Amino acid sequence: MSSKVVIDLNPREQRLWDRLRAQVVDPAASRSSGAGDLLFLLPDLTVLLARLLREPRVPVVSKAVALVGVGYVLSPIDLMPVVLLGPIGLVDDLLVVGAALSRLMGDVHPDVVRSHWSGKGDALDAIRRVSEWSEGLFRVRLKQVLRRARRV
Repeated sequence: MSSKVVIDLNPREQRLWDRLRAQVVDPAASRSSGAGDLLFLLPDLTVLLARLLREPRVPVVSKAVALVGVGYVLSPIDLMPVVLLGPIGLVDDLLVVGAALSRLMGDVHPDVVRSHWSGKGDALDAIRRVSEWSEGLFRVRLKQVLRRARRV
C-alpha cells in the first residue's frame, strides 16, 4: 500500500496559476471536488498541457500534441463559439484538451503528469473521466450520423 506524499510549497515558490486558483477555490475546504473545481477543470487541464510543453522528459511529438491543444483553447476560432453559446461553447475546448492529454498519456510517465497538476484529486483520474466523457459523446454522435445515413 503506497501512501500519498504531499509537498507543501511556501507562497513564494508556488506557481502563479496555483496562487490564483487558491484565491478562488479554498484548497483545504474539503477532500471532494466541488463546483469550483468543476469550473476550473478546463483551465487546470490547459495549464497542465502548457506545463508539459516545458517539461524536458516529454518527447517532442507529445509536445507538438500539447501545443495543438493549448493553441486551440487560446484560439479565438472555435467550432462552438463561446460568444454565441455561452458556457456550452467550452465543450469543444474540453474535447480537444482531453484528446491531447489522452494521447500524451501513452508517452509520458504518470508521475511527470501528476507533478504538474494543479487541480484537486488525481490528474490521471481527471484525464480518464474527460476522455471517457468525450468518447461517449462521440459514440452517440456517430450513431446519430449512421442512422441518418441509413435513411438516405
